[in-house]
Amino acid sequence: MSPSIVRLLYLVAAVLFIIGLKKLQSPATARKGNAISGVGMLIAIVVTMLELEILSPAALVGGLVVGSAVGWWMARAVKMTSMPQMVALLNGFGGAASLLVGGAEFLKSELTGEQIPMDTGITIQLSLLIGAVTFSGSMIAWAKLQEVMTGKPITFPAQKTFNALVFVAIVALSAYQLYTPDAMLWPFYAVCFLSRALGVLLTIPIGGADMPVVISLLNSYSGLAGAMTGFVIKNDVLIVSGALVGSSGIILSQIMCKAMNRSLANVLFGAFGGSTAASGKSAAGLTVKSITAEDAAIQLAFAQSMIVVPGYGMAVAQAQHTVRELAELVEKKGGTVKYAIHPVAGRMPGHMNVLLAEANIPYDKLFAMEDINSEFENCDVAIVIGANDVVNPAARNDPSSPIFGMPILDVDKAKSCIVLKRSMGAGFAGIENELFYAPKTSMLFGDAKSSLTKLVSEIKQL
Repeated sequence: MSPSIVRLLYLVAAVLFIIGLKKLQSPATARKGNAISGVGMLIAIVVTMLELEILSPAALVGGLVVGSAVGWWMARAVKMTSMPQMVALLNGFGGAASLLVGGAEFLKSELTGEQIPMDTGITIQLSLLIGAVTFSGSMIAWAKLQEVMTGKPITFPAQKTFNALVFVAIVALSAYQLYTPDAMLWPFYAVCFLSRALGVLLTIPIGGADMPVVISLLNSYSGLAGAMTGFVIKNDVLIVSGALVGSSGIILSQIMCKAMNRSLANVLFGAFGGSTAASGKSAAGLTVKSITAEDAAIQLAFAQSMIVVPGYGMAVAQAQHTVRELAELVEKKGGTVKYAIHPVAGRMPGHMNVLLAEANIPYDKLFAMEDINSEFENCDVAIVIGANDVVNPAARNDPSSPIFGMPILDVDKAKSCIVLKRSMGAGFAGIENELFYAPKTSMLFGDAKSSLTKLVSEIKQL
């Protein structure tokens, strides 16, 4: 292909990436944005393969067909509750790809005796480091989310110092390779091994409450690794796409940290949720008020306004469709229904939005925390479905609480609150929730989907 045509098509692909990313800002246009970005990536892949003549046209088409089929199957087969795990895996695959490409370029130069320019050598080392950390870190994130290993922070004495020493060793070995072109291959393999180990060491001390930030950050890492690989193989569109993913992931991570009133450093090194004996007020002597489905149904049926607060418990129970059915019944009886979405509800950014959209709940009924909090005071009933830490008043009232200062949904200000929960177990933060013991709160115990089904049945009879 003509170099000018290649550059033009790469420019088209980059523009499609930017347009697609822009459309991801809104749930209403997110699907279209994803499709636009996908078209851009297809153009980039085909142009690269044809320009470099890496594959024959038949092999190229075969690879696209097989890859598309596998991707389609994964997207259809994976449950929405397992989507965070799938995102973690895809982040890991991206990091592994960068690791393999960077490693291949380094080994090729060693076999051919070709001298690697200093700038290319630096980007190769960065590609190895970031790619390996992304791959192993994402595998640990997947294992925690899949409950293959404990979701609690795993720590050991002098952990931060040990991690720092591992990083220093990686930098020293990388520098040795850069300044000693005729060195043996053992430093290369040592860098790859230690980088993968660093990814594990950096991820195991992070608890389940911080998984949304971790997934976003690992996504950013995969983009940065891709950008470094783009510099290695001198591919402009890979540099652009990697930079977009890397920067947007960092920005999203910072937004989510702000939503938890914590710094990124605290998320990465704070081992949040590691102790169930966290400071905070004790629930000793306090009692909860339970409610039956029949009594809860009466409240909801005659409510003029209802705000639904979804959480991970709704996702686990796959109760979003029943939530929509309940909301439609309340609306038929004259009530208004809105949905309050906390930025870190669920296990990945936008988890609740995706689940509710899957149930065909209109986008204009989904409200961000800062837009809905002022409406709780005039709300007749707030119904909390599987959420915990994001509605805990201790974030406002208890300076000794580990979540003090975190912005929360002001559910406790509603005229009445019904909490759907399996038990009185603590959330990811491992602390008691003051909301459950409040005078205006009633607890409807049981599986979220089962409880919602009973509510729907009771309201239909009223």
